[in-house]
Amino acid sequence: MAPPEDSVSAWTCKQVAQWLQEEGFGEYVELLCTQHRLDGPSLLALTEADLRGPPLGLTVLGDIKRLTLALRRLQRQNQAQLEELGLRPSDSLPTNLLPGAAGGEQHLAGRLDPEVWKTVISSIYVFFVFGFTSFVMVIVHERVPDMRTYPPLPDIFLDSVPRIPWAFAMAEACGVILCYMFLLILLLHKHRSILLRRLCSLMGTVFLLRCCTMFVTSLSVPGQHLKCASKTYGDTWGKIQRALAIWSGFGMTLTGVQTCGDYMFSGHTVVITLLNFFVTEYTPRTWNLIHTISWVLNLFGIFFILAAHEHYSIDVFIAFYITTRLFLYYHTLANTRAYQQSRRARIWFPMFSFFECNVNGPVPNQYHWPFNKPAFMKALIG
Repeated sequence: MAPPEDSVSAWTCKQVAQWLQEEGFGEYVELLCTQHRLDGPSLLALTEADLRGPPLGLTVLGDIKRLTLALRRLQRQNQAQLEELGLRPSDSLPTNLLPGAAGGEQHLAGRLDPEVWKTVISSIYVFFVFGFTSFVMVIVHERVPDMRTYPPLPDIFLDSVPRIPWAFAMAEACGVILCYMFLLILLLHKHRSILLRRLCSLMGTVFLLRCCTMFVTSLSVPGQHLKCASKTYGDTWGKIQRALAIWSGFGMTLTGVQTCGDYMFSGHTVVITLLNFFVTEYTPRTWNLIHTISWVLNLFGIFFILAAHEHYSIDVFIAFYITTRLFLYYHTLANTRAYQQSRRARIWFPMFSFFECNVNGPVPNQYHWPFNKPAFMKALIG
């Protein structure tokens, strides 16, 4: 049923402009009604955060507060219309005015759309990147430098620490434990779709960069114990079969996959570090034991990679640096929404802008049991 013509939800831009004039905000008519075409429904959904942030960017504090109070009065008088529009009163109020919303997390949680279709796209993205990485690893194996001509490069750590034969298996075990920890958090987290989307986009981007670096530069094998030699897989079909074997085994020696030449930079370090950062970012700060275990697994995993003499020290250092910087840059931009103010950021990071355009601020760490049974778990977790 169409709303009555005198209801706020039926207002046109001209009627909104008239309301602004009557409330004493005539100077904002041009910005709100002409530039941004604010009508009745959008006026009811307007929040203080919208006024402060881009693209409006109001800077006069008194005007922001007075307009916010006027909006609150209007929204309180039209609660039935808010419900018809699918808005709860808490969705239209500024964060700091919500009763009982500690740190604004309840407000933010209500505005976070899971956007599962974007998560599916990010999963397809990382799926194809892993497949492409596996194929590049096959190409790189064909170009491994001859150890007799190109012996291992000097490395302070590898030259000082004797090789531990079982260390690489322990590094992969650390990664598996971190993976199970993250999967448990993903299962219980209220905003699991956003978490998985961010993991896939970051993992895919770092591994795509890794494809470029290991294809461009072939380093000599880091240890004499590695029986690596240039290997030709024949025709294209043979290369694809080998790539499928690497992809299906996740590139892990625990699954029987042995690769050579993919040294710049360490993929194992990328996975372990990224999982650690996701575990610590998306669990409450008071979960000190979980954070300690995660960091111990991360650091020991890196140590075991080096102790196994499977990578040069520079491989591990670059992998750790790139992964941590990209994680921090991504989350800083997402949490502050600073990219919305920068056209350059939207040009250079189109995938980030696409995935994060509807995520309003930091993702709160809220948990709930995703299944109906058992009932005690749903009551225990939320």
